[in-house]
Amino acid sequence: MSDQNAESGKSPKPKVVCALTGKEYPRGAVINLATVMPSLIERMRKDHPDLKDDAFVARKELDRYRGLYVSELLRDESGDLSDIEKQVAESLATHEMLAENVEGEFTAKRTFAEYLSDGLASFGGSWSFLIVFAGFLAVWMLFNSYQAGAAFDPYPYILLNLILSTIAAVQAPIIMMSQKRQETKDRLRSLNDYKVNLKAELEIRHLHEKIDHLINKQWQRLAEIQEMQLDKMAERRK
Repeated sequence: MSDQNAESGKSPKPKVVCALTGKEYPRGAVINLATVMPSLIERMRKDHPDLKDDAFVARKELDRYRGLYVSELLRDESGDLSDIEKQVAESLATHEMLAENVEGEFTAKRTFAEYLSDGLASFGGSWSFLIVFAGFLAVWMLFNSYQAGAAFDPYPYILLNLILSTIAAVQAPIIMMSQKRQETKDRLRSLNDYKVNLKAELEIRHLHEKIDHLINKQWQRLAEIQEMQLDKMAERRK
């Protein structure tokens, strides 16, 4: 019974009002604007001119404005936003990862024909194919050159030329199909790299500005503390 009373007697966790929405949030769900980079605060003041420097803002609202700030920054630098830049801005607001395993996803979606063309193209460009094919040609020509009675394709090996032409005609489209798939995979990989690099660049820029802001704040506080100490020393001398 005493445990229940003790539990019921616990004071509720304090909540803080968000300066943007006016709603109450737990202390861990808000952040003081003193630690936010000035450019982001300026963006929020476009919609909320009365926003104070030491106000508290909900993290989700801060993330939303961060996405808006990045979108406007990219639009000012490169004009209209592309779909990739919109994805980067949304990922910054939602803290989602952009890195993808393009190789694994692309391989998993292959059809049987694509799998077969990749295998044939890979085998056709290997030393194993060259050795096997050279052995096949040598056996074919030796047999039809020295077995006069049993020769089915005597010199100049017309049937062999027909087979080689057929193989070359079939092999070329197969290799082109495989190269086309490789180009598509490389394009997807390069787009993913661009998104990751763009997000990393924006994050680094944000961190630099935030660190510079915090360092300036720290120097201001140190200067105020030093000024207070000098005032106290002057009062003691009096």
